[in-house]
Amino acid sequence: MADALVTPDIRAGRLTADDYLENFEDLHPPLGVHEARVEADRCYFCYDAPCTIACPTSIDIPKFIRQIATGNPLGSAKTIFEQNILGGMCARVCPTETLCEEACVRNLAEDRPVSIGLLQRHATDTFLARDASLPYERAAPTGKRVAVVGGGPAGLACAHALAREGHDVTIFEARAKLGGLNEYGIAAYKTTHDFAQAEVDFVLSIGGITVECNTALGRDITLQGLRRDFDAVFLGMGLGGVNALKTEGEDLAGVIDAVAYIAELRQAQDLSALPVGRKVVVIGGGMTAIDIAVQIKRLGAEEVTIAYRRDREAMKASAYEQEIALTNGVVIRECLAPRRLIGEGGHVRAIELERMLPDSAGRLTGTGESVTLEADQVFKAIGQTFVPDALGGGEALELDGGRIGVDADRRTSLAGVWAGGDCVAGGEDLTVASVEDGKIAAASIHAALTA
Repeated sequence: MADALVTPDIRAGRLTADDYLENFEDLHPPLGVHEARVEADRCYFCYDAPCTIACPTSIDIPKFIRQIATGNPLGSAKTIFEQNILGGMCARVCPTETLCEEACVRNLAEDRPVSIGLLQRHATDTFLARDASLPYERAAPTGKRVAVVGGGPAGLACAHALAREGHDVTIFEARAKLGGLNEYGIAAYKTTHDFAQAEVDFVLSIGGITVECNTALGRDITLQGLRRDFDAVFLGMGLGGVNALKTEGEDLAGVIDAVAYIAELRQAQDLSALPVGRKVVVIGGGMTAIDIAVQIKRLGAEEVTIAYRRDREAMKASAYEQEIALTNGVVIRECLAPRRLIGEGGHVRAIELERMLPDSAGRLTGTGESVTLEADQVFKAIGQTFVPDALGGGEALELDGGRIGVDADRRTSLAGVWAGGDCVAGGEDLTVASVEDGKIAAASIHAALTA
């Protein structure tokens, strides 16, 4: 093996300019007006619709689809925004195939659900293209001030709902832009043409929201200070840590955090400048693993392999997302867990994995059999963790399973502090679930401020 390990083949500019444009164009071209009305006509407009029940934000799906079918896409968008102000992004990135579309009764009749996600995108895109302002008026100012830490989906949803009620909101965001994972962590082919920032502008147009970017909790501001200076605080900072492989050779060059690389890719002005290996291995089985694998393949890598410790049925990435990877030429290898990373000259050149089998109780056990894959780059996509250090040592905010503990109203253990999104216990790591957290917290905060 050592003789075969020469120098890593990592370089930029593997493709032509036209290839980059094509590879990172919209994964799902939007429906035209006629296509949308034809698809909307497939809906049964169920009473007590299971699709609405399956939607984490409880959008009245039959209503918005009927509005499309009757030629009222603007009214349809208003129905969506009333429950999910980030409905445009959710239509692009949420796993509708395992949420509303999986619950669609059309599956029983013909094994093909109504394309709810594409219809939602049609309605919201139509609205945003014709009227950049929100379909709401802000209530009279209350004089109450709320701090929102984190400008991702949970923070934006919370800020919008509170501003709509007349409260003054300040969003503190650690990065240079608002949007959270919608801006920094979603595959570029799912949200094209700077849609994440267009949606941020749409949310902020309600008024009453001040934004302070490049301002991190624990570095530039403290929880203690926010509690002192504001009437309420919402924490929606997401997950700042990355799980480690905990294997030999993890510190080798070429072993990369997938989330960080995706963020770099999303902010890149020139995709041809990104360094890409010829042979790439991705460790993980969730959406991030799929997103990084497909994007690396579309950047010109010749061989991309996802290695997951369990079988494909256990992968957090849906069957649909797995299919996207396979149709892009990514190989998915099951029941393989990393044992060690093999380096040469300080750079990773291969990864050794052990075959795994579940025992009778479902626990994984190693078989002792190993597989070695050559790799110029190895991407870690095995999940993120909450970093509690930013909360400060002087605040007794209780954690639950390593994340912030909250009740049903998203209240934390500290008076006047709420939290939501990926940073809370039970967070589902979905944009739509984070939006719902922000909505619930905002309703609770408003009730507390006006009691």
